[in-house]
Amino acid sequence: MEYDAYMSPEMMDEVRRDLKIKEKANGEIKDALAIERTSFANERTFLAYLRTALSLIIAGFSLHQFFKSEISVWLACILIPTGLYIGYKGYLKFVKKRAFIKRKREAYVPAKQMLALLKAEKAQEKKHKA
Repeated sequence: MEYDAYMSPEMMDEVRRDLKIKEKANGEIKDALAIERTSFANERTFLAYLRTALSLIIAGFSLHQFFKSEISVWLACILIPTGLYIGYKGYLKFVKKRAFIKRKREAYVPAKQMLALLKAEKAQEKKHKA
């Protein structure tokens, strides 16, 4: 570092300690935000499934309503159930992923809390030994 000449070794150690503390805090923030991004991505995916499902259902009804031919009836009979199926499968995937994300979120323990738990355990061990 080019500032080494201007700082005493004690100051450099203090700066390094502060940087390590800030780096740990930033890591915890990144982890929490990653969980939120995952949750939002799951919701966006569900909305994409719904958009596709509704488009197919509307296309099926529109074909049947406007053309009223035998082919449009058959296409409507294919598009509408396909749209319903895609919507249903999208909902099932959404619920499954949401439950998975919830379990991971509940299992996540930030480093600060983990450190406090470890210190408390050590303190308990010292009490029991004494």
